[in-house]
Amino acid sequence: MSQPNRIDRIACFIAGTDTGVGKTHASAALLHAFAQAGWRCAGMKPIASGCEWVEEAAGRGEWRNEDVEQLRMAGTVPVPRQLTCPWLLRTPCSPHLAAQAEGVRIEPSPIERALRELRSRADAVVVEGVGGFRVPLASGPDGWDTADLAVRLALPVVLVVGIRLGCLNHAMLTVEAIRARGLRLAGWIANRIDPGMALADANIDTLKAALGPQQIPLLGVLPWGLPAAEAATGIDFGPIAAACAADSNITETRAASRLVTEQDIAS
Repeated sequence: MSQPNRIDRIACFIAGTDTGVGKTHASAALLHAFAQAGWRCAGMKPIASGCEWVEEAAGRGEWRNEDVEQLRMAGTVPVPRQLTCPWLLRTPCSPHLAAQAEGVRIEPSPIERALRELRSRADAVVVEGVGGFRVPLASGPDGWDTADLAVRLALPVVLVVGIRLGCLNHAMLTVEAIRARGLRLAGWIANRIDPGMALADANIDTLKAALGPQQIPLLGVLPWGLPAAEAATGIDFGPIAAACAADSNITETRAASRLVTEQDIAS
């Protein structure tokens, strides 16, 4: 794994080509890669639907989501569970329907507050989306989805491609959707989720050939059945760090431009 130039903070948004492509596994592997490189890291799944009641001591307990717990175990910075997942919903279905079943509406402000707090505590934060890239979070005239969430958070995106039949079409369509929203696509991870898939390596090579000229590098291939901590050794997070550095430079340039403009107006 190549070592990027060190910057103070890294954060990225993990998108998937579909539900069930292994975003949580890839996110956990990425967290382990950061930890193995000496970064203090934390995972975040802003919205999770589908929980189990876990009994604790003295007859107490709480609702927990398996994906959220995997991210918490992979991180190295202990944080309250409410920061890891501001919207924890019980019913295992589309988030907007799960929220309706509980009489709530998913809003972005708790997510944005939690992310700011996590970034103040950890060097690297991995934010895992929910489902594919266009999953509804709230319906109606002012409804929004996971693509809108990615835009609001304005983090470099890492696309997880589940290597199975149909992945080429799903990957190319998702890349188009991400780029259409002006988001920076830092790279993609190939997750071998179907051990019996014919010509899996050829499919990965096809995507490399298609996405490479678009400056979307392959960050790593996650083998079937390999634990996240071991799979982490095959992930190159250098392009993510480079994307964060580029975004930081843009932010600093814009801030400097605003300051000059304000000074010109004042004078």
